[in-house]
Amino acid sequence: MKALVTYFSASGVTAAVAKRLAEAIGAPVYEIRPAVAYTKADLNWMNEQSRSSVEMKDKSCRPELADKDAPVADADVIFVGFPVWWYREPSIVDSFLEAYDFSGKKIVMFATSGSSDIGTEATSRAAEITGTEVGPGKRFSSSASAERLKTWADQYLD
Repeated sequence: MKALVTYFSASGVTAAVAKRLAEAIGAPVYEIRPAVAYTKADLNWMNEQSRSSVEMKDKSCRPELADKDAPVADADVIFVGFPVWWYREPSIVDSFLEAYDFSGKKIVMFATSGSSDIGTEATSRAAEITGTEVGPGKRFSSSASAERLKTWADQYLD
C-alpha cells in the first residue's frame, strides 16, 4: 500500500514527528498550510480573542488552505498529523479533510501533545467529512522514535 504523511504544525513539533514517520515508512510528506500563517499572537490560547481561540470555539470554522496540492490521489493510506488544540484537531485540519476526495482511501490520524490525548473527536469528524474508513488515532510525544512510529504505522500498511 502506498502511504502519504500529511501534517499541520504551528510550532514545529508535529512537523518533526511527521517527517520522522514519513522517513521511517518511506512515504512522501505534505505540509497542510493555512493561506494566512499563524502568528505567535494568533496562537495565544490564554487570549480568548486570539485567532486560534476563536477558530476552536466554532467547530464549523474552516480556515482557507494555502494550496490544494496534496498528492492524495497517489496514496492508499493517508496519515494526518496535527497538534492537539483545545482537546481536538485544529480547524485547518478539517479544511484539509474537506478539500480532497478520499474515496477508497484509509485515513489515520496522529497527534502531538505534551499531555492531552488525541481522543475520538478527530477520528469521528474525519469519518463524517470524508465518508471513508478512518483508523483509530494515536498521540505521540515529540520524542517518539522512528522505530515506534514505523511499528504503529505498519499495521495500516499491510
